[in-house]
Amino acid sequence: MNIRQLVLVTSAPLLLFSCVSSKKFKTAKADYEKLEAKYTIAESDLAECATEKATLARQKETLERELALLNSKVTDLNGQVDYLKSNNNQALKQLESLSVISSQQAESIKKSMDNIGAKDAYIQTLQQQMAKKDSLNMTLVMNLKGAIGNLDDEDVNIKVDKGVVYIDISDKLLFKSGSYEVTDKAKSVLGKVAQVLKNQPDMEFMVEGHTDNVPYKGAALLDNWDLSVKRATTIVRLLQKEYGLEPAKMAAAGRAEYKPVADNSTKEGRAANRRTRIVILPELDQFFKLLEPK
Repeated sequence: MNIRQLVLVTSAPLLLFSCVSSKKFKTAKADYEKLEAKYTIAESDLAECATEKATLARQKETLERELALLNSKVTDLNGQVDYLKSNNNQALKQLESLSVISSQQAESIKKSMDNIGAKDAYIQTLQQQMAKKDSLNMTLVMNLKGAIGNLDDEDVNIKVDKGVVYIDISDKLLFKSGSYEVTDKAKSVLGKVAQVLKNQPDMEFMVEGHTDNVPYKGAALLDNWDLSVKRATTIVRLLQKEYGLEPAKMAAAGRAEYKPVADNSTKEGRAANRRTRIVILPELDQFFKLLEPK
């Protein structure tokens, strides 16, 4: 065996070992890069969950404050009822102790006390109906906020005012300037709202179009009255045809510039006034039935 052959024989195992180590290194490196990508995605998901958790916590605090106020009002009303009952019972006992009252007067007083008892039961029934309605409204608001997610409050605002749920959506999210054709982003938001409303088949609502006080300029419509009505009917038609809401449960109305929520003399105020409002109509049938003579 010459020297060249000897070198080839001795170096062959080293070259083979080097190739195997290089393959393992490349495989390990690829596995590491995959794990690093998965870790980055997990970190992003964790941040989104933390943001959503904080938003839900704020919504919960708001609803708890509203519930506390409602409970306080109910407590005050019950206190007033107890006070009136106590005073009336005391007055009756004082009258019964007087020998000068006639049997006819005593009977009249008894009837008055019976009427007070009936009114007390009537008040309690009203309180129960109001508490039920407030509870349903709070549930509806939570469902709407959960469905819409973290959209800017300047674009979508959901609130309860005097027992009525309002959903205000800015026109910059729904329509192009001076137009009544909805944008693609609007369809996404309205689809989420429609899903919540669809789960409340007994609930009726009205869609209101609102504008600022800048006169409408265009050939298709006459003025802001026309524009506000067209925007409302466009939304109602979309909710009916694309999201399957019952048309008999909907109404469309145009308010033009005559129900502003901000000062039209500023750019920000005019932007706030250009909005579409969905009003969840209160179910008044149960209250009207309570008012009917027995």
